[in-house]
Amino acid sequence: MVLARIVEDVFRTDGRRVLAGLIRLTGDFDAAEDALQEACARALDAWPRSGVPAQPGAWINTVARRAAIDRLRLARRAAVSSDVDAPGPVDDVVEAPAIEDDRLRLLFVCCHPALPFDSRAALALRTLGGLTTREIARAFVEPESTTAQRIVRAKRKIREARIPFEVPPPGKLAERTDAVLAVLYLIFNEGYASTDAPSLIRPDLVREAMRLARLAVELLPASAEAQGLLALMLLTDARRAARMNRSGDLIPLEQQDRSLWDRALIDEGTTLVDRALRRAEPGPYQTQAAIAALHDAAATAAETDWQQIALLYRTLLRWTPTPIVELNAAIALGMATRADEALDWIARIEAGGGLASYHHLHAAKADLLRRRGRFAAAIAAYHDALALVTNPAERRFLAARLTELSLDAGAPRDSGPKT
Repeated sequence: MVLARIVEDVFRTDGRRVLAGLIRLTGDFDAAEDALQEACARALDAWPRSGVPAQPGAWINTVARRAAIDRLRLARRAAVSSDVDAPGPVDDVVEAPAIEDDRLRLLFVCCHPALPFDSRAALALRTLGGLTTREIARAFVEPESTTAQRIVRAKRKIREARIPFEVPPPGKLAERTDAVLAVLYLIFNEGYASTDAPSLIRPDLVREAMRLARLAVELLPASAEAQGLLALMLLTDARRAARMNRSGDLIPLEQQDRSLWDRALIDEGTTLVDRALRRAEPGPYQTQAAIAALHDAAATAAETDWQQIALLYRTLLRWTPTPIVELNAAIALGMATRADEALDWIARIEAGGGLASYHHLHAAKADLLRRRGRFAAAIAAYHDALALVTNPAERRFLAARLTELSLDAGAPRDSGPKT
């Protein structure tokens, strides 16, 4: 049992790096995944006898590469004898010089314009994020079978089209930039507010998204939006240490201990968003980064400039007119002292049906109703949110808020929306 946990930890910390290298080696997602799984199985067999190596990730990588090469050579011999197309040139790949960052290259492969956006995102979350098909399906609010089909079709398209494992040349970067940034944002969001993991936060995904975003900024120095996305990640992650207590329970933004916020990340993010905005090439990530900067600039919750945040959300709606952005704009309006208008706006969003299974809509509605003293309606909305939430930490938070409101409806403690 202990050994299995060690292998699982190695898979979680090194698996995505190893898998990216294997995909480059084989040119085939399924073959790479099979080789990685075989290496993990061999570890479970060998390590009880030989002991856990000093560098278990390197051991897994070496064994997986050997397994992949052996399989490719066998497939090549079989293809030659059958006079069919052979797999990629194993010998050439093995002797190729080291690639700067296989995961960055894999990101661009996943974001190839030949793939539909939903397929790009699902494949990137699977290979770069290490999420299970079930977790991705919950994040996309769709059946697991639909997600599985997206991933299968994306892998097949990459294999059949022989999409090269490379960062495209400068002249073709633009056609993938938007998709790359969108996928990085998805990975970060799933790490910062996990849909289906036991903990609310998955630090490994947060770190990986930020690492790749830094590389994207280096690769795209003229992109104000790449800078804006990195700034947004930095300014949001700066609050991570204050976002949960020692028991793993969620602490809403306005109740957080702001002395725990990472001032270095805030300073870096603020400088970056200011630099991006000075380029006068506005976009949705810069706008969201500006919103995050306003939250981080407030010394206390009461000093938060909700009026300016509400205006920025209106701007963001022009860039990204989605129901979720509209919901956030409504919440900001409510926090800017216009709660009745915000509730009317949320009612219109709810009537549209696009967020029927989105628990944050019901939680935001409940919070605004509570603030207006409409306790019975707030309790009903909290029940609706609890029926839909999947993350255990968020579930505990909503259940505690519901209990608090039910026991002391006359004087509930104040709290803002989850941010």
